[in-house]
Amino acid sequence: MTDIPSISALSDKICGRDSVLARVARLPRPLVFTNGVFDVLHRGHVMYLAQARALGASLLVALNTDASARRLGKGPDRPLNNEADRAFVMAALASTSLVTWFDEDTPLELIAQVKPDLLVKGGDYDMQKLAETRVVESYGGRALALPFVDGYSTTALVQKIRQA
Repeated sequence: MTDIPSISALSDKICGRDSVLARVARLPRPLVFTNGVFDVLHRGHVMYLAQARALGASLLVALNTDASARRLGKGPDRPLNNEADRAFVMAALASTSLVTWFDEDTPLELIAQVKPDLLVKGGDYDMQKLAETRVVESYGGRALALPFVDGYSTTALVQKIRQA
């Protein structure tokens, strides 16, 4: 029989901004950082996160808070899953080492604090246009866009469910 992670083991992978620096300090390097809403987790997300983790020894996932996610303009009823639930689901993934939140429109401030070795985004981002890339590169880190997984979109999935 395989070991089933306990609820406390999953909760241990979640931390607030007040403790993120101390928690990151205990993670093996290189540290990979990614961020997003990750509202309704789907295959595209899971593939992307596994690829991101494979690029380093640890993966820090920063989730948009509910307020931050609403400001992205995806709809007044989004996210469908609240930030605590999204964090718990994210923590259950083997690829994820640590999960935290950011309330700003971008994780720029958080990235400047934790100084990941590698910033990873989906292939739909132009990394050279992101302020986050400039911050990471300013201290010797790298920024990389992973290939976008076509056919998987939370927005499209929500629309499909609503039409049914």
